[in-house]
Amino acid sequence: MPVLKPKPASKPDTRLITAILLVLLIPGLTACMESPSGSLQVGAKAPSIRTVKLSDVGGDFSRITTYRYPDERMYQYSLDEALQLGKTIVLEFATPGHCTVCDKQLQMLKSILNKYDDKIVMLHMDQYQNPGAFIAFRVKGDPWTFVIDKEGIVRFKRPGRMLYQELDLVLAKIVEQ
Repeated sequence: MPVLKPKPASKPDTRLITAILLVLLIPGLTACMESPSGSLQVGAKAPSIRTVKLSDVGGDFSRITTYRYPDERMYQYSLDEALQLGKTIVLEFATPGHCTVCDKQLQMLKSILNKYDDKIVMLHMDQYQNPGAFIAFRVKGDPWTFVIDKEGIVRFKRPGRMLYQELDLVLAKIVEQ
């Protein structure tokens, strides 16, 4: 009877393993998703809803955001109040308490706010404190950026992280109008 010798161990195909991992992991890593009905569309009127602002929580940032370095300018107005100001609004859906991309996005937005300070209103919506805004704009996951013009019309939306230059170009066009 012949003696069977075990085959020597072969090296695993790292390309195959990497491909399998990407197929399995990427869907779980993409936080920004359209809801089944889709997010609020560009060209739509922004919903005028009451959202929590800093004065509603007695100035306690921990009750309005999970961001470690909040900027009070992002929490001065409720969305319904901001829509009455006649300024361009940057509405950011971000929950930095569980999203490092959101944290970086909010850092970038502070720089944008410094540039456009008196020309825009910037509102940060954290899903834990303003879930109604997430529902009204029909977004899942974060970050999401919406730019709303002076008439309350959504002129731009983008899921995921944006670069300063990208948002700056968008705002330069919308603020000028």
